[in-house]
Amino acid sequence: MNSPIQQAAIWQYWELCKPRVVALILFTALVGMLLADPVWRVDWPVLIMAMLGIALGAASGAALNHLLDRRIDQQMSRTQHRPLPAGQLDSRQVLGFAIFLGCMSMLVLGLLVNPLTALLTFLSLIGYGIIYTLFLKWATPQNIVIGGLAGAAPPLLGWTAVTGQLDPYAVLLVLIIFVWTPPHFWALAIYRRDDYARAAVPMLPVTHGIPFTRWQILFYTVLLIIATILPWLTGMSGLFYLGGAMVLNTAFLRYAIQLLKLQNELIAMRLFNYSIIYLMMLFAFLLVDHYLTL
Repeated sequence: MNSPIQQAAIWQYWELCKPRVVALILFTALVGMLLADPVWRVDWPVLIMAMLGIALGAASGAALNHLLDRRIDQQMSRTQHRPLPAGQLDSRQVLGFAIFLGCMSMLVLGLLVNPLTALLTFLSLIGYGIIYTLFLKWATPQNIVIGGLAGAAPPLLGWTAVTGQLDPYAVLLVLIIFVWTPPHFWALAIYRRDDYARAAVPMLPVTHGIPFTRWQILFYTVLLIIATILPWLTGMSGLFYLGGAMVLNTAFLRYAIQLLKLQNELIAMRLFNYSIIYLMMLFAFLLVDHYLTL
């Protein structure tokens, strides 16, 4: 049996992986894999290895994010108890862990899935773990818009894992997550704006104020509604998906309008929490619709 000290160390490394974020990444990647399959015939060994490789890559990017954000994490109430700012792990341990996970991800995907998926996963890892965290976050209040492309890649990774090639429908799934990311993250940034201001991170509510950010959330919510109609318009999905998407979009738009009118920070947090459920349900509707039309 593991000692309490060993169990604590395992938990700290587990926290570095951002397991809840990775779970959402894996779900959207899995949907991408299954949507790429035209019939109910899944190559389970490839699917399992692809899920493992993508999970390792996402966890590696998360660990790099912990490492590079350790200074600002110390100044933010939401993150000051993470393993690095709390002194539970040191920078060398976190760097070694991130490199190990990244190398294992590339080996699994490159050798057991296909080189294209390995390459795209590596680019996503670098895009989020280094380019966004180290540069974009500090360079512009549009950081989450530009950097959101790396976080939107999982369904594309899942699709290429099955087909070995890029597909316009896979890019459409990326577009949906790309447009979803700003209202999702800016809602949290409104609620946590004092933390970001204290850490001197130029998030939109800090640099342009909360009223402007509320309008931006509404603008991107409208773009999101348009983007989520595209799978139906292009023939990728049917009426079941469209109906589900419209129900989800109605609630998302209602939250965005409430945030604009009532100017209540608690609504911002409700929008943030709902946006996670929204994305999971939207992709679930895509998946169910796919099998209903087979």
